[in-house]
Amino acid sequence: MIISVVGAGSCDQNTYVMAEDVGRLVARRDAVLITGGLGGVMEAASKGANEAGGTVIGILPGFSKKDANAYVTVPITTGLSHARNVIVVRSADAVIAVAGEYGTLSEIAIALKIGKPVIGIHTWENIEGVVKADNAEDAVNKAFDLGRESM
Repeated sequence: MIISVVGAGSCDQNTYVMAEDVGRLVARRDAVLITGGLGGVMEAASKGANEAGGTVIGILPGFSKKDANAYVTVPITTGLSHARNVIVVRSADAVIAVAGEYGTLSEIAIALKIGKPVIGIHTWENIEGVVKADNAEDAVNKAFDLGRESM
């Protein structure tokens, strides 16, 4: 299974810890984590997964693998800027949105448009189709349940 974690490129400490927990739990369930490969939520989830022995794919917006955060194990350069968001969500069986800004909103919208399950933790409110989660464990459990159904 492949789980995408989406969220802002910068975040507060509480959000960082939550995203790190999500990444760790994804890796412990032997799934591959895919993110946008940069900082903030993406880095935190990557760190959690990497330190738990998981594979972390970073779909980078630019042309240099050096742009990836230190926890990405497979950096993929695209040169697509924000358009790489399509690849981040299209490649996943389920998407977990952790907090986030407009880039996260675009990833949520793309995922819903193409029929991918989206689980949200402290993210955009009142978006039809986003399954709300209370914490990292709840989000990962829901992602696995809904991701299997969509495979």
